[in-house]
Amino acid sequence: MSDASTGSTTGGAGSASEEGVRLQKVLANRGVASRRVAEQMIVEGRVRVNGLVVTELGRRIHPETDLVDVDGTAIQLDESKRYVILNKPTGVVSSMSDDRGRPDLRRYTKDWDERLYNVGRLDADTSGLLVLTNDGDLAHVLAHPSFGVTKVYIAKVEGQVLPQTIQRLLKGVELEDGRIAADKARLLDASRGESLVELTLHSGKNRIVRRMMAEVGHPVVELVRRQFGPLHLGTLPVGKARELTTVERGALLTLSRRDGDAPVE
Repeated sequence: MSDASTGSTTGGAGSASEEGVRLQKVLANRGVASRRVAEQMIVEGRVRVNGLVVTELGRRIHPETDLVDVDGTAIQLDESKRYVILNKPTGVVSSMSDDRGRPDLRRYTKDWDERLYNVGRLDADTSGLLVLTNDGDLAHVLAHPSFGVTKVYIAKVEGQVLPQTIQRLLKGVELEDGRIAADKARLLDASRGESLVELTLHSGKNRIVRRMMAEVGHPVVELVRRQFGPLHLGTLPVGKARELTTVERGALLTLSRRDGDAPVE
C-alpha cells in the first residue's frame, strides 16, 4: 500500500530510485545526526522530503533539488548557498558598491568566495543586523514587505517617551505614504532627556522607524536593528560578520519555505 503519510514513492521529485543519495547519509553529511541516529529519526517519522513523511530507510534523494526537514525544521542541503550575518556599522551604505564613493559592504565579504549580496537595506546612519547571502529565493522572502518578516529595532530618541506615546505607536500613526503601526513597542529606559524605545515592525518602508518616531515628537538620535526574522544580533561586535550556525540556517530556511508561497496581505 502506498500512502503519503508513510513516504509514498510513486513518482515525483525525490522519489526512491537507484539514483540519488540515501537520506540517512545526507542527514549525517549535513551534521544533523550520526548515520544511526538519522536512521532512527526516519523510522520515527520525524523526517519529511518535499513535504511528505518518509519512514523507509532505503529512500534516496537528490540534495540539489529535494527539500528536507527534520522535526519541522528545514535542513540546508545545497552546499553552494552561503548565509552570513553582519553587524553593520554606521557610515556604511547597504550596497556592494557606491557611486558616491562611500564605504560599502564589500569589505565584509572578502572571507567568502561566493558573491554575496545584502538582503534589504539599513540606512547609512543606522547600525545593526544585516543578512548577506547568495540565495536569491530566500532573499526575496526576507526582503519583500508582503511576507511580513519582523524586524526589531532599538531607538535612542530625544525627550521623555510617555506610555500614551507607546500606545499611539501601537495604534498607528499617519505618515505621508499611509498609516503604519508597530507590531510591538515598549519603553526600555529614559534619562537625561533621552529615551530608549524598542520597536517591532514588519513594514519594509524606507526609514520607517525614524519617520514614526519623528511623527510622535521624538526624533531618533541613534538606531540599531537587533533582530531580523529568527536571527538575533547577540554579541556580534560592530563591523564583524560570521556565517550562520546550523540552527540559524534551519530557522531561516524554515521561514523561507513556510512563507515563500503565502505573502501577507
